[in-house]
Amino acid sequence: MMLSPEQCYELLAHADWRDLSPLATKLREQVWGTRVSYSRKVFVPLTQLCRDVCHYCTFAKTPSRLSKPYLTPDEVLRIAHEGAALGCKEVLFTLGDQPELRYARARDALIELGFATTLAYLEHVAALVLRETGLLPHLNPGLMSANDLARLRHVAPSMGIMLESAAERLCERGGPHYGSPDKAPSRRLATLRLAGEARIPMTSGILIGIGETRRERIDSLLALRDLADRYGHLQEIIIQNFRAKAGTKMQHSPEPSNDELCWTVAVARLMFGPQMSIQAPPNLYDGDLTELIAAGINDWGGVSPLTPDHVNPEAPWPHLDRLATETARAGCDLVERLTAYPSYVRARHEWLADELQAPVLRQSDGAGWARVGRWCAGASDPANQDDLRDVTPPAVVRRSRIADLVKRAATGNELVEDEIAEIFTARGADFVRTCEVANEVRQQAVGDTVSYAVVRNINYTNVCLYKCGFCAFSKGRTHEHLRGAPYLVDLDEIRRRVREAWERGGTEVCMQGGIHPSFTGHTYLEICRAAKQAQPQIHIHAFSPLEVSHGAQTLGISVREFLMELKQAGLGSLPGTAAEILDDEIRRVLAPDKLSTREWLDVVAQAHRVGLPTTSTIMFGHIEGYEHWARHLLLLRRLQQDTGGLTEFVPLPFVHMEAPMYLRGRARKGPTLRETVLMHAVARLVLHPVVPNVQVSWVKLGPQWAQRCLEAGANDLGGTLMNESISRAAGATHGQELEPHQMQQLIAELGRTYRQRTTLYGDANPEQIERADCAAPLLKPYNAPLSSRAMRVVA
Repeated sequence: MMLSPEQCYELLAHADWRDLSPLATKLREQVWGTRVSYSRKVFVPLTQLCRDVCHYCTFAKTPSRLSKPYLTPDEVLRIAHEGAALGCKEVLFTLGDQPELRYARARDALIELGFATTLAYLEHVAALVLRETGLLPHLNPGLMSANDLARLRHVAPSMGIMLESAAERLCERGGPHYGSPDKAPSRRLATLRLAGEARIPMTSGILIGIGETRRERIDSLLALRDLADRYGHLQEIIIQNFRAKAGTKMQHSPEPSNDELCWTVAVARLMFGPQMSIQAPPNLYDGDLTELIAAGINDWGGVSPLTPDHVNPEAPWPHLDRLATETARAGCDLVERLTAYPSYVRARHEWLADELQAPVLRQSDGAGWARVGRWCAGASDPANQDDLRDVTPPAVVRRSRIADLVKRAATGNELVEDEIAEIFTARGADFVRTCEVANEVRQQAVGDTVSYAVVRNINYTNVCLYKCGFCAFSKGRTHEHLRGAPYLVDLDEIRRRVREAWERGGTEVCMQGGIHPSFTGHTYLEICRAAKQAQPQIHIHAFSPLEVSHGAQTLGISVREFLMELKQAGLGSLPGTAAEILDDEIRRVLAPDKLSTREWLDVVAQAHRVGLPTTSTIMFGHIEGYEHWARHLLLLRRLQQDTGGLTEFVPLPFVHMEAPMYLRGRARKGPTLRETVLMHAVARLVLHPVVPNVQVSWVKLGPQWAQRCLEAGANDLGGTLMNESISRAAGATHGQELEPHQMQQLIAELGRTYRQRTTLYGDANPEQIERADCAAPLLKPYNAPLSSRAMRVVA
């Protein structure tokens, strides 16, 4: 329940912030948990000219004290490129307020640059930086009109204007804002109101210690709260403390104490409640930083590894390692964010201009926080220090809500969707503990043996009727720019590949393909019969639920009847692919013409009931969020409780490089490394004890991170994949085949034993194991090309 204005003023009776701290901490933890965020940014002082003369400011300078009025576009880009190289995600443009209204030199410089106003030039360089570097602009240009905001909204995901104080008297003679027309509270509040009407995520806050009273601070915060309640656009409130600077009229004014700052932070938290982000700059606080967290902040603001705080140059930024250490001392985790906070990133269609959604998506993770590191599924680039820091944080023992949820799941209890989604937010000690417990559950459930299968993939066609946004494998007239020519493997070549697989120790052929326009249920039956004819003993693991549904429809029979025919033709099990995300909101974007969630679940359940086991999968890291991952896992758990036919769960991280939806700016760059490891761990916990096996996809993870996931709850290394083409078509660079001796070596390096298995997790027979150990090189497969005439029927 939000405090009434009267209750806010009653806080004045609590002189010591420590009296307010317990409730402030409780409120912060309700939404932000143990996360304290920051934005890794680079600061660009576009101009230090300003028409205002605030009596505490050393940023603003007169023309005579500057070599030139504005940075040039080349200078701006140089700073931005250096920041991007250091892992920054944000470029913060700091500048004075409308200097051209005061200085002829500013007007002349703008004319020379080709612009009429400072804001027009700001729009140009912000767009330039966004386009050339990918950094996300955050703009602090002062007062803006509705037209200014409408134009700048297309180049910046967020903007800011500090209210500083709602006390009009501070603008009177003798006050710190005397002679500064842009600091009139009514004008600054008007800009914030216009930003709310324009649906722009905004930053604001107050500056304390410049002559205002505690009651006036509450006045200011109430004015901001009214705007936040009305428009929902204020994403953070900054509580900034005045620092006396030499050379200003206020150089001898007393600075507010640490206790005064903490009191104001605590009051802000109590007034705004748990949802609002409350920030205090760490470089301006000379006490123990854990006090600010105890007072209620959840954000440190922008911290730059490159540029100084141009407004407070005397106060250097703390090193990020030190900031992480200080945050950990408070029992919290330092988390990187973007210019727009997670809730605005998740609701990007409402809050961000269309042209900004792609660059924001590419910088974000599944929860809307900043994407950390450079690791991507399928890529050969090694993880960098940010990746490693994210998955090997210091393990600090602490009690947390996530730890309690993990403990409950480990005993086989079914969690609800929100609880599972919360575990996916685990970082720091919570991340470490989640992985440890998942591994303990794995050890108790299936032991320490890591299994693998010798498998050949046969993708019999890459021509498909469907236009899935994530798929770089299928080919049609609209997909001609993607990898590979369109092909169709004939039955003789399928037979040859099956025989070769058996001779090389294979126990399974996994067969899937696009939905070719000429395919009917008879096609799938013929493929099964051809494979079984070539080698009766081999296990046929084939046909996604989509292919099964398509086959049944073309024959005019039920799914159950078609499954029974497939089983009679030799089908042994189905891959649980085409699942993507089992949520229709997401499926409508990924593949609007494919099976719905209910239809997918129904085909899989029907397969189980006719005696055909299936695997289960998730393709994650594109447009969905943690709540969708949780929903997906719960649906699989309940399916298994109903039918018992799932043999394993296989997380498939989205490979983005050649995916059409990524190339069009409509998807993230796949999951982060932390999210990928967590998916395996959380799946082990959520699906325990009903789904015994969790498999890693070495094609998408690479050997090193496949091993890491085997230490976080997974127990199966998947198949050797004599011919893998779907992930490679999407841009994966890992090898097409991981031979048995390589599988064994990876497993042995973990100190675990290995086992060559069958599709259904039995032991492979000794003859096949021996064949696999001395397999001859693969012959080059033949994919019969399709003519352009044949392709025309697809589009």
